[in-house]
Amino acid sequence: VMKGILLAGGAGTRLYPITIPISKQIIPVYDKPMIYYPMSILMTSGIKDILIVSTPKDLYNYKKLFHDGSHLGLNISYKEQNEPRGIAEALILAKKFIGNYNVCLILGDNIFYGDNLKKSINKALDNLNKGFSTIFGVSVENPNQFGVIETDSNGQLISIIEKPQNSISKTAVSGLYFYTNDCTKYVHEL
Repeated sequence: VMKGILLAGGAGTRLYPITIPISKQIIPVYDKPMIYYPMSILMTSGIKDILIVSTPKDLYNYKKLFHDGSHLGLNISYKEQNEPRGIAEALILAKKFIGNYNVCLILGDNIFYGDNLKKSINKALDNLNKGFSTIFGVSVENPNQFGVIETDSNGQLISIIEKPQNSISKTAVSGLYFYTNDCTKYVHEL
């Protein structure tokens, strides 16, 4: 059993003016709100206990959209993050929710798809069973605009560098993380 965190904050300033009255995660992509896509990744991963972390202003709409999640076979709860201060703070806020479980954290404004997605998720779940966390990355042409993953020759994470001036890698952090439970110990250092 694992818990899921859907981080759905942020002002969406690059999408103004549409994001002035609503969060970017509510904006439709094709035929549904953007937040449905990361929610489906959590569901595909077999996660039923999900915490949506967002700003007080935006939580109202998520509660209207998902309620308690029971109509989807889920148990959805909500946590306020007064300002979008990132993943580390979201994990700190979610510590009680996480308890003794491993956790999958996904950003609410990213869409994951592809033929190998389910296989990659299953590998991440297998890694958790072996005591390893997994960060999903994607190759990009402009790494200086993203958080970039630096790995050793075995693919083990060395560091994540936010918007590096010099390219150390073309692998950007994509917004999908499978963490072992000890992540709650390390986030206080970040």
